[in-house]
Amino acid sequence: MLTDVELLRRMERAPLRTARYADLEELGSNVWRALDRLAEQGAVARITKGVYTVPPAGEDGRTWKPTIEAAGLAVATARFGERNAILMGLGAARHWTAIPRAIAVTTVAVPELRQPVRLDGGGTVHMIPRDLDRVEAQLEDTELGEGLVTTPRQTMYDLLMRPNQGKLPDAARDAARNFRGQVSGDDLAEICEWYGRANDAVRDMVRDLRYGPFVA
Repeated sequence: MLTDVELLRRMERAPLRTARYADLEELGSNVWRALDRLAEQGAVARITKGVYTVPPAGEDGRTWKPTIEAAGLAVATARFGERNAILMGLGAARHWTAIPRAIAVTTVAVPELRQPVRLDGGGTVHMIPRDLDRVEAQLEDTELGEGLVTTPRQTMYDLLMRPNQGKLPDAARDAARNFRGQVSGDDLAEICEWYGRANDAVRDMVRDLRYGPFVA
């Protein structure tokens, strides 16, 4: 019979310290009882229906909650597997501080379309289907461990091309402008060439980054 400690150690070794009940139940018929006990003790925290995480650094799961960005990436990773989810768009903008204040949504690139996920701690995770091999991303530290995040130039491109992803278009456009200190015109132009397409907002940003804002 699986002990509570064994279950906890198994979850700690999972990507981003997070696992689905559906993936744990094969360990024994008592897993759901063990999860309930661990949650009551604050050793684990439920972040959405059927998904649990081990709080970092000895935090008490009864009072601690992850940021929406870390939680969203963890939920997507638990569903699709390690390195099969990438924090992007609004979520990546928060990571790179292009959005200075917390917002109630985040966006994660995944291999297949999924419905938005409501988090227990508040907020919504939008899972955006993409070809992950064609997304420029890098490993970054989150409070739950290392995860993939789109690079600043990829994030700027995504925000300008599809500002409605995440349902906060004004925040997306503001965030894109806030990347101007991190992304050069050549950086953004390279991403455009890689994808082979750009809308007016992207072309205007490339021009502004290279030559300064146009003044009529």
